[in-house]
Order: sequence, then C-alpha cells, then structure tokens
Amino acid sequence: MNTKNVIVTGSSRGIGQAVAMEFAKAGYNLVINSRNTDELSASKEEILKAIDGSVEIVTSRGDISQEHVCKRLMDVAEKKLGGLDVLVNKAGINGPEKNTTDISSTEWDKVLDINLKGSFFCSREAIKKMLSQMKRREYSDYSIINISSVHQATPMPLAVPYAASKGGMEMLTKTMALEVANKGIRINAIAPGAIATMMNIDILEDEKKIEWKGRTYTFNRIGGKII
Repeated sequence: MNTKNVIVTGSSRGIGQAVAMEFAKAGYNLVINSRNTDELSASKEEILKAIDGSVEIVTSRGDISQEHVCKRLMDVAEKKLGGLDVLVNKAGINGPEKNTTDISSTEWDKVLDINLKGSFFCSREAIKKMLSQMKRREYSDYSIINISSVHQATPMPLAVPYAASKGGMEMLTKTMALEVANKGIRINAIAPGAIATMMNIDILEDEKKIEWKGRTYTFNRIGGKII
C-alpha cells in the first residue's frame, strides 16, 4: 500500500493526539497542528516513540481560526509529505460556562472562530488541494473527518457558543459532503460525548459534574481516558 498523508488539527493532546497516534500506527505520514509549540513537539515525540519512528511527522503551529494558518497547513502537507489524503478537523475549545445573557461578543466569536470557522477554512483548502491532486493522479479516494460533539443535536445549557458551533459543524459536514460526493471526496463527522481529556478538566475535578454529565449519556458515564 502506498503511504498516505493526513493533517490532524488540534493534535497536541486529548482526542486529537489519539487520532494522530492511530493514523501513525496505520502507516500514515502526518502533519500535526496546535497553537502551543511545546505541546506540539511533545506530542510528536510521544507518537514517534509509540510507533518506533516508522512514519514521518511534521509539526505546524498555528491558530486555525486564522485563514492563512489553514492555507499553510495544506502547503506543508504538499511540500513536506508530497500531498494530502485525509484531513481531520479536531481543533476546538469549550468556551465559557455562562448564561446566555452573560456571554460577551468576544467570547462568542472566539468559540465560533475556532470550532466552526476554522473547520470551514481547513476543509475548503483541503478540498481545493484534493481536487487539484486528482488532475495529476489516477486516484480519487480522499476523506475529511470533522470531530463534532453530541451537542450538535443535544442542547447544552450554559454553553450556547459551543452548542451552536457544533450544530453548525453538523450542517457544514452534511452540506460539503453532498457538494463533493461525486468527486471522490468523503466528508463525515464523529460526534462523541464528553471524554476524560484535559479539555474537560473542569468536569473531571468535580464529582457532581461527573455524575451530572454521566446521566446525560446512554451508559451513565463519560468516556474513559484515551491517552
């Protein structure tokens, strides 16, 4: 099998790092991304150690809410790895835990910019890259995977920006998927519940929150630690 290449945004820790790890184990070369240089370097070392360094991993620091950062990710994949086969949009934040009336425009924008606009920018640029590659390759099996949340469909009081961003992610995914369904690009979303990662540290440190959150899920618990 020819080696394939994947970009995973928000892959310095948590779900993003675990996703990158599994792609590396499957033999994919990676571009991993985060806003934090130190965490990104540590993630690269952890992944290489786990797989005995058998794939190439390139780091690309940046905030994917910035359009130029998303464009650069595609350029890095092209220049360093030779192209792009898969994009995983994982970068995201929870945002404030507040009543709607207390949320500022700055807080709203920050969550929507990272969780939704960033995924749109990266997906748009990935589709461009994949379509251009099809013109010079006898190959049309590309994929974009959006990591959403159960709250794309389940209301989440005290988290209006987050829930709205994930509701938008669901429709973004479905609409883009229909646009490119006949072009050899698959676009899907995965919508997990709360997982025991640093992103949910406020829940993990509060037994009452753990119990309350668990009651909202089928198995009456949050997802276990993944890394």
